[in-house]
Amino acid sequence: MPTNCAAAGCATTYNKHINISFHRFPLDPKRRKEWVRLVRRKNFVPGKHTFLCSKHFEASCFDLTGQTRRLKMDAVPTIFDFCTHIKSMKLKSRNLLKKTNSCAPPGPSNLKSNISSQQVLLEHSYAFRNPMEAKKRIIKLEKEIASLRRKMKTCLQKERRATRRWIKATCLVKNLEANNILPKGTSEHILPTALSNLPLEDFKILEQDQQDKTLKSLNLKQTKSTFI
Repeated sequence: MPTNCAAAGCATTYNKHINISFHRFPLDPKRRKEWVRLVRRKNFVPGKHTFLCSKHFEASCFDLTGQTRRLKMDAVPTIFDFCTHIKSMKLKSRNLLKKTNSCAPPGPSNLKSNISSQQVLLEHSYAFRNPMEAKKRIIKLEKEIASLRRKMKTCLQKERRATRRWIKATCLVKNLEANNILPKGTSEHILPTALSNLPLEDFKILEQDQQDKTLKSLNLKQTKSTFI
């Protein structure tokens, strides 16, 4: 036996003396989904004992040929008073806000600060609740950035060392080929295409540049240590 209507804002309850019928949500998944969509209730899942009253259906939705009033197979609820429901929800939220403000100590300044802080939290849900929380977040992000910079520096150092090794190995192979110690074409098999196609003079220049950079960095470190 139905007790009340599941529509938002509808206060109709079952009464055998009133000519209002109650209708269960359909079992067919497609029709049931359409009814739920039209009811427009958030996170609403109808159960076995969930009903809608006849107020939400047009007169053409009913089959009056029998002794009882029944819904047609394609009937859907289309009559809802969502404005009344929204007004009642706003009134409830205002009453709740008044209760929370009444718990705070008296004084106009405290009242204004409470309302303004609540408005900020409602309008900007992403905002931090206090400065300490924001400060902790900033410190955490700065540590992550510093860690990423250290990792990037380590990767660049590894890349430079690997490049120097490749240049030295390539220069050695080219020298051995030039002195006929290794057969011609050995570099093409053991070295990448980009390196094997370069002439020996270019590798000597690259190797000299790498040595010059290493000497400069060592000299800078020595000068810094003398000043310290």
